Amino acid sequence: MPSPMSLWFRTAALAALVAAQGLAHAAAQVEQAVLIPAPAFDEKLADTSSTAVAVFAGGCFWGVQGVYQHVGGVLKAVSGYAGGSAANAKYELVGEGDTGHAETVHIIYDPAKITYGKLLQIFFSVAHDPTQLNKQGPDHGPQYRSTIFFENAQQREIAEKYIAQLDAAKVYPNKIVTTLEQAPFYAAEAYHQDFLERHPDHPYIAYWDLPKVRDLQSVFPDLYRDLPVLVTPRANARPGPTKP
Repeated sequence: MPSPMSLWFRTAALAALVAAQGLAHAAAQVEQAVLIPAPAFDEKLADTSSTAVAVFAGGCFWGVQGVYQHVGGVLKAVSGYAGGSAANAKYELVGEGDTGHAETVHIIYDPAKITYGKLLQIFFSVAHDPTQLNKQGPDHGPQYRSTIFFENAQQREIAEKYIAQLDAAKVYPNKIVTTLEQAPFYAAEAYHQDFLERHPDHPYIAYWDLPKVRDLQSVFPDLYRDLPVLVTPRANARPGPTKP
């Protein structure tokens, strides 16, 4: 079962935003997909299937995980924490905002089917808003920062050049604030895994995160997969949300 505290925090954040700004204004704050060019500098598709890792932080990990679970070529996406120590990689501590951790998603993908740069394109286009400093939607604090946790020098170079490319093209009204960091990843508690798929009617998921999955299908139809890859597979896994 989900932690009552985690559900309370997410629901309270949404309720507070709607109460303070009104439903119409709050709806305008939902991150919108941005059509952006593919990276000019990227790795090539591998000749044979294998596994590689990409690690991204872009606000609440429920939505970021949910997006990548519907991306073809992704083998697994796990919610967790990166940027702090193993000792404080716990939701209640990370939520205080002073552990150094960001809510993060660890992605295992097949480099013969999708490139690191294409995963970055999804990250910058539909998974979150990379121009928001230490916030996404109703969530505020460094634990919600936009960060690419690179695994090696090649990933760092691809990310650096892509950020420079997007800033130069002025595809966003503001400058990208995504940081590049290198740190161990720690998986989050079991109740956070597959949260979007298990709780599609939760107000936070329905309001902030399901639109991201619908945007993925709309903007990247060639990469979208109906059935998500789950951390805990089940025979009756429901299909992901589709565009009306």
